[in-house]
Amino acid sequence: MKKLIIHGDPGVRRDGVIEYDGEEYVLFAIDKQGEWHGPDRVQLWCTVGSEDEREAFEKREFVPHWLETEGVDAEAVEVVRKSGASA
Repeated sequence: MKKLIIHGDPGVRRDGVIEYDGEEYVLFAIDKQGEWHGPDRVQLWCTVGSEDEREAFEKREFVPHWLETEGVDAEAVEVVRKSGASA
């Protein structure tokens, strides 16, 4: 599990699936930043991980501040599934 800050909005929502750097990640949570006074593009601050990590996320068996954090442009993210509703 890690934090992925996506610069721009590739159109994904919670429970969507993305591919980044050769790996697939499920988006467990998304916080949208920068709509009012932020940078020139919005940022999606995502908690991502594999489907095997979902239970640990739901039970909060992790420390958010200790997660590895990576920043990436929206163009580097491939959307596999936009949200959980469109599964």
